[in-house]
Amino acid sequence: MNGPAESPDDGYKRPGSARIPGPRAAADDLPPEAAPELPAPPPSHDVLKSLLGAWALAACSAEETRAVEDHLTECAPCAEEALRLRDAVGLLHPEESLDLNPLLRSRVLEGCLGKRPARIPVPVWASPYDTEAARLDALLRDFGDSEWHTPVRLKWFAEERRQSRRTTVAGVIGHLLSVDGLIATALGLDDPLGPEAPAHPTARTEYFWDSAAHPATRQVREPWREQGHTLVRTVSFAGRGVAELKVDYRDFSLPLGDAFLERAFECWVHAWDIAEAVDYPYDPPSGAHLHRMIDLAARLLPGALAGRRRSGLASPPRTLVTAGSPGRTLHLEIEGSGGGAWDIALDSPAAATSPDHTVAQIALDGAEFCQLAAGHISPEEAAVGQHGDREAIRDVLFAAASLSRL
Repeated sequence: MNGPAESPDDGYKRPGSARIPGPRAAADDLPPEAAPELPAPPPSHDVLKSLLGAWALAACSAEETRAVEDHLTECAPCAEEALRLRDAVGLLHPEESLDLNPLLRSRVLEGCLGKRPARIPVPVWASPYDTEAARLDALLRDFGDSEWHTPVRLKWFAEERRQSRRTTVAGVIGHLLSVDGLIATALGLDDPLGPEAPAHPTARTEYFWDSAAHPATRQVREPWREQGHTLVRTVSFAGRGVAELKVDYRDFSLPLGDAFLERAFECWVHAWDIAEAVDYPYDPPSGAHLHRMIDLAARLLPGALAGRRRSGLASPPRTLVTAGSPGRTLHLEIEGSGGGAWDIALDSPAAATSPDHTVAQIALDGAEFCQLAAGHISPEEAAVGQHGDREAIRDVLFAAASLSRL
């Protein structure tokens, strides 16, 4: 009756009894594909250090970028190396075309218009000089020593024919420095050539060229540039009324406002001479500035014509006209950028112009008119549309050429 006892784990299943399973791990209830993955270990220091170059070039994947940037917050040597690499990347530039981006002008203008205007603005009449001096300075900025000694031939019209003088790029800048000095002395500033310098523009240039122990070099750029800045700064702070101050050129005088325009014209013309000598393209001034320069030349024509008449180089007046009365008139049409229309008094600078007294008409391209007024072409070479009194037309063309000088 008392047989051996059965072990509960002997595998025997009694009728009507159930096998109770043992406890299972939680993962055993999940399908194999749903089992959680253990996080990958972070990259080693050496691996992350090797990725710094790619990170600086923004060539890492998103995961690599996060790993590198997390590492940089903990590793000072790698952070310093990453900073050096990022700075070096900033020095790398893709190959670019030498052609200017067509959108560059609009971007520059947009940036300029977005800035606050200067508290002390440059006077309108001084702006052309300020602009042309800056353009010439930009042309000179990258000149090497050899280019400063490039031969340049200055041209003007005198004694009924074209004149010329050979100098160098540096000599041209010395010429501009010398004549600009007349405006400096009119403003009470020091004469750049010293107190013994002559007062006539041509004599001043010869004095500068002769007084130097050696031919002018690139060293002349800085005093010319500084003098130009001083002139613009002085008139900007001077306030109203300074534009009427007289500048004495010995043969004639000009109000300061017109003298600045005359110097702007000379600056552009001689920049043109320099650019031609070094075979570099150079554009004319903006239309608004060119118009002001042409307007000055047109206003000077009656006086130039009267001066030539006194020297016996122009035909005598047809009629005697009292000051303010209408007299013979020539209608001048300047075409192209900066152009316009002007009526020129023929018989006397004091005479009034009148459409009813117009005896001749001239049509001329703006750039060609400026070349004529600069003495770069002769009156016979100017391609003009002419109508009316041939003698009056010739007198005005020669008067325009006579506005030029060394």
